[in-house]
Amino acid sequence: MFDSFNRKINYLRISITDRCNLRCLYCMPEEGIPLLPHDRIITYEQIAEVVKVAVSIGIDKVRITGGEPLVRKGVENLVAMIAGIPGISDFGMTTNGILLERFATVLKNAGLQRVNVSLDAINPSSYRDLTRGGDVEQVLRGIEAARNAGLNPVKINCVVKHTSDEKDASEVREYCMKNNLEIRYIHQMNLRRGSFTTVEGGDGGNCSHCNRLRLTANGKVKPCLFNDLEFDIHNPGIREALIQAIRHKPEKGSVNTVNAFNNIGG
Repeated sequence: MFDSFNRKINYLRISITDRCNLRCLYCMPEEGIPLLPHDRIITYEQIAEVVKVAVSIGIDKVRITGGEPLVRKGVENLVAMIAGIPGISDFGMTTNGILLERFATVLKNAGLQRVNVSLDAINPSSYRDLTRGGDVEQVLRGIEAARNAGLNPVKINCVVKHTSDEKDASEVREYCMKNNLEIRYIHQMNLRRGSFTTVEGGDGGNCSHCNRLRLTANGKVKPCLFNDLEFDIHNPGIREALIQAIRHKPEKGSVNTVNAFNNIGG
């Protein structure tokens, strides 16, 4: 389907959980934030049904996000359910990589095609500080496991505070060059202030070409990351929620006062 600004909407990003095993400085406070009760998080069966309906109206690219998607129990079962839906040509996942070494082969066997891994620093001390306790060696082993499993291309998402020439970002670039990995620089965003820019090396943040819808972990379809609009899959229902999100997709992002990055998938 095309929205009212003649943009073809064919990409669905699905946040399957608002939980995460890291506490990155730009994402959430050290003590965490209030989490959704488990009974408000949509089931895998509901997610698969949303994807089926979305494909029927033109979606052919699907990405699983979080929070951190690999912390949700049985995620490989969801991957298999989505992979079995005809019409999806691009099926990926965004992960922080902490658990990827354990899951890479399982995910590939279940039908996942590729992964994006968040990596903001290579230096162990810097990574630990940025993530409040994370072990970068786990991430690096996860990246290697993903490559060995055939989850290609492995793309690296690197969040920068000011510029991609920052020390940590430059070191991540060097690591990617040595290991033949694609890198994308994402400048720190602020939902409340409406602060965002186009992703370096990617197409995110370019409103004029945006082709995305987002499904939150509690079943809301959002037409835009930087907007409060959302449509519940329970009422008015899946198909209507998707269609309304496309029809009401704004020309460009503004501010989002109702979501946080941990429950919308970034």
